[in-house]
Amino acid sequence: MIRIHFIAIGGSAMHSLALAMKKNGHKITGSDDAIFDPSKTKLENGGLLPKKLGWFPEKINNTLDVIVLGMHAKADNPELIRAQKLNLKIQSYPEFLASMCQGKTRIVIAGSHGKTTITAMILHVLNYHQVTADFMVGAPIFSLKETLSITSDNDFILLEGDEYLSSTIDRVSKFLWYLPEIALISGIAWDHVNVFPTFKNYVNQFEKFIFSIQEGGVLIYNEEDSLLKKLVESSVHPIKKIPYKTPKHQIESGITFLDTSEGSLPLSVFGQHNLMNLAGAQWVAQLMGIDASDFYEAIPSFKGAKKRLELISQGKSAFLFKDFAHAPSKVKATTNAIGIQFPSQNILVCLELHTYSSLDATFLKQYINTLNDAHEAIVFFDPEALRIKNRAPIDLLDIERAFNHTSLNVFTDFSLLQEFLFKQDYFNRVLIMMSSGNFGGLDWGKLKTKITLF
Repeated sequence: MIRIHFIAIGGSAMHSLALAMKKNGHKITGSDDAIFDPSKTKLENGGLLPKKLGWFPEKINNTLDVIVLGMHAKADNPELIRAQKLNLKIQSYPEFLASMCQGKTRIVIAGSHGKTTITAMILHVLNYHQVTADFMVGAPIFSLKETLSITSDNDFILLEGDEYLSSTIDRVSKFLWYLPEIALISGIAWDHVNVFPTFKNYVNQFEKFIFSIQEGGVLIYNEEDSLLKKLVESSVHPIKKIPYKTPKHQIESGITFLDTSEGSLPLSVFGQHNLMNLAGAQWVAQLMGIDASDFYEAIPSFKGAKKRLELISQGKSAFLFKDFAHAPSKVKATTNAIGIQFPSQNILVCLELHTYSSLDATFLKQYINTLNDAHEAIVFFDPEALRIKNRAPIDLLDIERAFNHTSLNVFTDFSLLQEFLFKQDYFNRVLIMMSSGNFGGLDWGKLKTKITLF
């Protein structure tokens, strides 16, 4: 039993790790200055919700074995400063998680897009066949209650590998801590401009990741990404390299069918990126002992990870999808997938600019033509988010020029956006709401009900 204190315990990943560590018999404490659901309810049910919000240096003392520092905590955090003065062991989330994985075969799913979905696909297939493995995934999965599981029983641990920085004092990419035996990279598209200000700097994180794979290990990669293909094939690191690409398929009556040696399989997901994700997931599953036949048996029932092209409401001719897409490559892929899957419907895309990158006036140019597969488009951002993220004001004309869409509405007032959405006629229309935020507190229940009327 070790004593662990979590600084910023309310984070989506941090709270799951804290609960898992308590379940494993460790003594857990934590602090945060803001905790929201579902983290709040889960921490409360697990007996780990702090009695008061805020930072309390008095919680930090020499009885603690390790401090786990969340990304939400700043360098001037009072508890962090206290821990540094006492010379306590301080680890970022990924460093601590890596220390808990020693002795296991580590599988890391990386890439600018698709890593959550690929991880979820693999876990779905394993769960379908009652094969257990430890895991950490970035979003809830329909077939699993938790997003993280660490036990002493399982030989494998499947980890979603994020290229973002580990913590305010640990300025390396999270996925560099895991040192996998098996890895997958889904693709590279510039993101996180606030910490990787140049594309070269961003790509360099993936170069480092390739060299972090254990010698003699395996790297599965998307060969349709020309940059990634060049990066992998030019690497002299002594690992086995396995390429994958979009599998053969057809679309009939709005359903995507996968061509396999065992016939055509109807899928619950669609879009080229999801098909590529499936091909990568199959390779990983195979290396974990799941043969092709068993993979094909399980994958038709995979409905996706939550907020990843998730169908949340539909009527007779109307559909409402929720998607986490925010980076340009993700926005373009999602819009394109919807356009191909619903060729006879009017497509309306609503995108919230919420991340540091998307709110950067220079980075905005990366969004050129990303919404062109939509008949109509909406871009929403909250000027308050610019202030919080210390971004300069954005001219609405710059947004219009950046997206270059013939039918684009730009909203900066949440109430006007909501009013616009609720007034729409959704007959024979597909509405896709894309954001890593929450659209300023949109009444999702009302919008879902609206869609069912058409």
